[in-house]
Amino acid sequence: MRPSWDEYFMEIAEIVKKRSTCMRRQVGAIIVKDKQILTTGYNGSPKNLDHCEETGCKRQELNIPSGERHELCRALHAEQNAIIQAAHNGVGISGSTLYVTTKPCVLCAKMCINAGITKIIYKGDYPDDMSMEMLVEAGVELINFE
Repeated sequence: MRPSWDEYFMEIAEIVKKRSTCMRRQVGAIIVKDKQILTTGYNGSPKNLDHCEETGCKRQELNIPSGERHELCRALHAEQNAIIQAAHNGVGISGSTLYVTTKPCVLCAKMCINAGITKIIYKGDYPDDMSMEMLVEAGVELINFE
C-alpha cells in the first residue's frame, strides 16, 4: 500500500536517525517544502569533532535527566543540524514542515520559530512542556504522528 506523504517523510526521518552518534537517544529530522526534501539532520557532535561514543556522554556520567542541562551535551540536536544545513547551503526554509522522530525541546522550538518553520510533525515524547507552549503561541501547527 502506498504511504501518505506524512508516512513517507516520517519513514525517511527514521532512516536519517540511524546516522546519529548519540549514546542516549537517536533522533532524525527532515525539512520539507512543497513535498520536496530540503535538508536532513540527526543528533551528533559538530563536524570534525569526536563523537560521544568515542568521548563518553557527560550528561550520562552526571546522571542528568532527559530534557535538562542541554549545554552539557557536546551534540547538536537533529532539528538544529537540519536548520544549520539549510543555512550552510543557502536553502530557504521559511514556510516549511519539519518531520522529527522526537518532540522538539525548547531550544529547537525557538530555532524552528525563528527559521520560519510553520508545521512540525513529530513522533515520540520529550519532557519539555515549554517547547510546546512556545510553538503554540507562535502559531506553529503541531501534529503528533503517533
